[in-house]
Amino acid sequence: MITTTQNKQIKQIIKLKKSARERRKQELFLVEGIRMFTEIPEEYLYKVYASEDFYNEHRVIFEHMDVELVSPQVMKEISDTMTPQGVLALVKMMKYSLEDLLEQEKPLFLVLENLQDPGNLGTILRTGEGAGINGVIMSHDTVDIYNPKVTRSTMGSIFRVPFVYVDDLLEVAETMKQKNIITYAAHLNGTDYTKEDYQKGTAFFIGNEGNVLTDTPIWMDTRAQEICDRLNNEIGSENIFNVAGNSLQPSYTTAKILWYKENMPEVYNKIYKILQSNSFIAYRLTGAITQDLSQGYGLHCFDMRTGTWDEVMCEKMGIPVDFLPEIVACDKIVGTVTEEAAAQSGLTVGTPVVAGGLDAACGTLGAGVIHPGETQEQGGQAGGMSICTDTYKADPSLILGYHVVPGKWLLQGGTTGGGGVMRWFEREFAAYERSRKADTGKSSLEQLNEIAEAVPAGSEGVVFLPYMSGERSPVWNPYAKGVFYGLDFAKTKGHMVRACMEGVAFSLRHNLEVAEAAGAKAEVLRAMGGSANSLLWTQIKADVTGKAVVVPASDTATTLGAAILAGVGVGFYKDYEEAVSMTVKETRRHEPNPENKEVYNKTYRTYRDLYESLKAMMVRK
Repeated sequence: MITTTQNKQIKQIIKLKKSARERRKQELFLVEGIRMFTEIPEEYLYKVYASEDFYNEHRVIFEHMDVELVSPQVMKEISDTMTPQGVLALVKMMKYSLEDLLEQEKPLFLVLENLQDPGNLGTILRTGEGAGINGVIMSHDTVDIYNPKVTRSTMGSIFRVPFVYVDDLLEVAETMKQKNIITYAAHLNGTDYTKEDYQKGTAFFIGNEGNVLTDTPIWMDTRAQEICDRLNNEIGSENIFNVAGNSLQPSYTTAKILWYKENMPEVYNKIYKILQSNSFIAYRLTGAITQDLSQGYGLHCFDMRTGTWDEVMCEKMGIPVDFLPEIVACDKIVGTVTEEAAAQSGLTVGTPVVAGGLDAACGTLGAGVIHPGETQEQGGQAGGMSICTDTYKADPSLILGYHVVPGKWLLQGGTTGGGGVMRWFEREFAAYERSRKADTGKSSLEQLNEIAEAVPAGSEGVVFLPYMSGERSPVWNPYAKGVFYGLDFAKTKGHMVRACMEGVAFSLRHNLEVAEAAGAKAEVLRAMGGSANSLLWTQIKADVTGKAVVVPASDTATTLGAAILAGVGVGFYKDYEEAVSMTVKETRRHEPNPENKEVYNKTYRTYRDLYESLKAMMVRK
C-alpha cells in the first residue's frame, strides 16, 4: 500500500492532475469515481489505484486487474474532487484524425471555438452524444478535454465521442463546404432553426462563452433609477428588501443588468454568465465560473440570509437564474492557473486561485476588522464605513453584505463623497499649489492640508454637502448635488478645503447613527484609503463622530486584505486571527477632541438641515 505522497507514482499522478502539458507528454489522463471507472474501455486502461476500503467493497469490479492500494490521505491528494470516491485510473489518450471524421457519410459535428469552462465542454460532449453527433472539433485554444473536471462532467461520453483539436477553424469550415457539410451558427438576425433540414452533413459552430460583451458602467452610474422605481412598485420594495437585505437602488448590479435588458437587448441576449470583476479575473486565470459570497449583495435575487440565489425573485426581476454563477466561499480555491493564463500573466501553471471578495470587504479585512463591532472607515474614492456583525442586521438606508471572513456580515455605509472630493478640489482649484511644488517641496494636497489646518473647527460656518455624484447611503438620492453653504468675502480657500473634509466626516457620522439605530454600534474606527494619510482629516473624523480612529500601517488595506484572504485559503495562515496578528499593525491613534464636540454638533445639524431644505430641488431635470 502506498502511504506517502512522496511516492514516485503519486508525484506523477499529481503532475497529470495539474498540467495539460504533462498529460500530453505522458499521453495519459486521470479518471476517477466508480461510474467513470466502469466505462473505461479495456484497451485504454493503464493503471488503477484504489483505497483499501473501496477495494474490499467492490472487489468484483477489479477482477483480473493489477490494483495499487493507497491510503485515504494519498487518495485525497491525487483526487480532483472534495470527496474522493476511492478509485482512480490512469487512462491512455484516445487518438482520432480530422480526415477520418470528415470522411463520414452525412456526419453531425459540433465545432467549438475557444471554450474555456471545463464543465461546459464536458456537458457539450455528453449532450452531443445524446443527440447523436459523430464528433467534436475544437480550436487549439479550447480547454483541455483531458482536464479532470472535463472528463468527470462527460460522464463517460469522452470514451465514445471522437474529438480532435485543430489550429485553423476557418480552414476546417472551408473543407466542410467542399464536402457539402452545411455549417450553422447562432446569430441575432438568424432564421428560425426549426425550419432547417439537418439530414445532410451538418456542423454546429459554438463560440467562446467567456468574451466580454460590452463596456460596463461603474457603481456611480445612476441611469437605471426609473427601472428601480418601477420594480419597487411592481414587486414591492419591502418584498425586495426582505430577500436581498438591501433596497433596490441604481448603483447596484441588479439595476445595471436590467438597464441592458431594456436598452441594449442586442447585448443582453448574448449573456452567458454575469460575473463581478474579481470573478472574471478568477475565470480568466482558471476557467472556473464562480462568484464569491461577498459580491452577492449587488444582486437583489440573492438571499442575504442564506447566501443563495432566490429563484422566485430571479423570475420576478426577469433575470434568468442560469445567468448567475455558482456561489462559493471567499477563501475557497476555485481552480489553478491554466497554461494559457500563465503565458499571459507570467504566473506559474498550477498556482491556486482563491475566489476573492468585494473591495470594501477585502479592505475591511486588511484594516484588521474580523470581530463583531469592529469597524472600518474608508476614505478612498468613495467614503463610508463597514461594521462587522455575526448576526443578520439589515436596514433599508444602509448596505448589507457578507464579509470575506466566514460567518460574518458587514453593515455598510457607502457614500460618493470620500477621497474623490479632495481629488476634485485639487484638480479644479489647486493650480497655484501645483505651481509651487518645486519651491516648497510639498505636493499640492499637502499644501491644501496646511491651509485647511489654519482654519478652526467648523470652518467658521462654511458647510459642504459632498454629494458630487448623487449620494448613496443613507439618503439614496442619485440626483443629490454637492453644495457649499456659508461663503462670504471673509472666507478663503482654506475654509473650503476644511469644509470638504468636514462634509465627508458628517456623511460618515450620518451612516454610523443609522447603523447604531439598526443595532450595530461602532466603538473604534479603523481607517483605510488615501485620506487616512492626512492627520488633519483623520482627526476631523474622530472629532465629528466621537469615535477613536486607528490608522493601520498599510495604506493599501484592500490589497492587503485580498492577500490575507488568499493566504488563509491556501493554508499559509491557519486562520484569520493569525493572519491579522501577523500583518495588520497600528501606526497611530486619533482620540476625539472634546473641545470641538459642541462646534461639530452644531455644524452637523446645519449639514443635515441643509440637505433637507434643498432635496426638493435635487431631482431629475
